[in-house]
Amino acid sequence: MKELLPAAINAAKAAGQLIRENFGTELNVNEMLKYDIKLELDVRSQELITGMILKEFPDHAILGEEGGNTGGDGPIEWIIDPIDGTVNFFFSIPHFCVSIAARERSTQRIVMGVIYDPMQDELWTVADDVPPTLNGKPIKCSDRTEMNQCVVTVGFSKSKESLDAGFERYKNISYNVRKTRMLGSAALAMAYIACGRLDAYVEEQISIWDIAAGLMLVEAGGGKVDLKPGTAKAGTMFICASNGKIPINDYL
Repeated sequence: MKELLPAAINAAKAAGQLIRENFGTELNVNEMLKYDIKLELDVRSQELITGMILKEFPDHAILGEEGGNTGGDGPIEWIIDPIDGTVNFFFSIPHFCVSIAARERSTQRIVMGVIYDPMQDELWTVADDVPPTLNGKPIKCSDRTEMNQCVVTVGFSKSKESLDAGFERYKNISYNVRKTRMLGSAALAMAYIACGRLDAYVEEQISIWDIAAGLMLVEAGGGKVDLKPGTAKAGTMFICASNGKIPINDYL
């Protein structure tokens, strides 16, 4: 899988440069939804990443948030979130990233993950036989074991049903932790757990491209990720990711 990692890094950084250059500018909105925003730049970022990957691996498949499935029928499927945290980006809040993962099509096992925050120039990487790193330095999840020591992020999703469930979880968690945060990027939440900045992340309704790279990072860093089928929308998932040491499930 080491050959996949350089391609993912190059694509993530190229997309990150495109995104950073457009930060704070007037943006073309493709769709303005009640709880979400779709930008023309999302599509451009995904097209850039897809083109770079398929140039090197023309038989590989691409699953992206923007535009669905493309590519060939080879053994590897790439999973792309071209801007994770689009609403933050639209409102000029500098907390968003590019997320790229690869998984074996036969087993659905994730074998490589890259998350790039272009505003902080922070790059998280992991792959089979390649330990998790942040800007080339080894990382691991926090060693905290008590909920009252922890900082936990709770995501609020894109439907009334998921929002209602999120409010209840937030209340239960917030009474028992040091602090809660609502940051607006699932991929960065996972990356932050993997390097010990956060201790857990919970959200009612996410998609595979939101968390594919982060899932491998967290598990490789010693953490734990629980996924269940989402109840609010077909094809989505409930996620509880943590450092693997705190009893987060007791508060859900």
